[in-house]
Amino acid sequence: MTIVLFSAYRSFPADVQGLGHQSLGMLSLTASGLLFCAGPLIPEAVLLFAANSTMLGAAGLMLIGTQLFFGRKPSWWWLALAWVIGMVCLVGWYVITQDYALRVAVFSLLTLSFYVAQLVLLVRHGERHFSSWFFGTLLLVQSLVLLLRLFAALSGAVGTSNASNGAVQGIFLLTANFMTLMMAVGFMTIATRRLQVVMEHRSNSDPLTGVLNRRGFAAAYHREVALMKRHGKPMTLLSIDLDYFKAINDQYGHAVGDRVLVHAAHTTVSALREIDHVARFGGEEFIVLLSGTTAEQAKATAQRIRASLFEARGGDVPDYTVSIGIASQQAPDESLEALMARADAGLYRAKAAGRDRSEAA
Repeated sequence: MTIVLFSAYRSFPADVQGLGHQSLGMLSLTASGLLFCAGPLIPEAVLLFAANSTMLGAAGLMLIGTQLFFGRKPSWWWLALAWVIGMVCLVGWYVITQDYALRVAVFSLLTLSFYVAQLVLLVRHGERHFSSWFFGTLLLVQSLVLLLRLFAALSGAVGTSNASNGAVQGIFLLTANFMTLMMAVGFMTIATRRLQVVMEHRSNSDPLTGVLNRRGFAAAYHREVALMKRHGKPMTLLSIDLDYFKAINDQYGHAVGDRVLVHAAHTTVSALREIDHVARFGGEEFIVLLSGTTAEQAKATAQRIRASLFEARGGDVPDYTVSIGIASQQAPDESLEALMARADAGLYRAKAAGRDRSEAA
């Protein structure tokens, strides 16, 4: 699974973060297991510090990977503090008390904090999808096992060494080996889901402006038609065209023209509701689909878009205006092509009337 995570890290797009730290954490966890198995070959003091510090670092790296995955600032200070506390505990254990239960309690608590933090991240920022539920269940099981081990250590039920027999020790060792594999599977599940979302977004979005492209808009339109069939609500299309855009390109260059297009797209999106859809249909033409909106309501929205573009002028883009055509669809049997043709007719009237205005079809 370390190889699988590392391979995904090398091949997945940069939008999917955290795979590298997760693979390094899994590698560290594997190394700690090998160190514990090499007891007869390594001096006890070296084994004690190397294996435990590697195991603690593995859990911390997994937390860092999950934080990066969800776009949060990595808590390196947390990992460093936990590692220092663990090493101080080991020194005290080796030099002073050699109380195995105390050592188990401290390391269980430190490791538990890493897994609980991942679970909280998943609950707060994870997508409501099977992949998140699956990974969250694994984190919960791992946290509960560590909590059981912590309580067992505090009650003196963990024996005197890792080789001690007992129900709690057996459950922990069995679960730890199984979870080493399953935690990697769980993270790969949410990473693969993120990859799917990223690829779908890229295939449905205009690469320059980030709004929908023709393919993405067609899918949004068909969803709105389905809603119209169920609820009978109208929808309205706005055809938006930047005025004299060729002159902007000729005077300022295509780089500035691209900034104008991005500015227009982002400003238009900010003037709309989350349920509305914005798409770029090539060149300087944008299409807006207003869900559950009549023609009269759409006229107010068109005015709001023009006002927002006027207020947002300045900065690194030259002043510009837009013309807007409006067409409302009342019945679900009208095709998208027919609706767009009516909106374009309104747009042509707005252009003919002097531009920087909106006209209904």
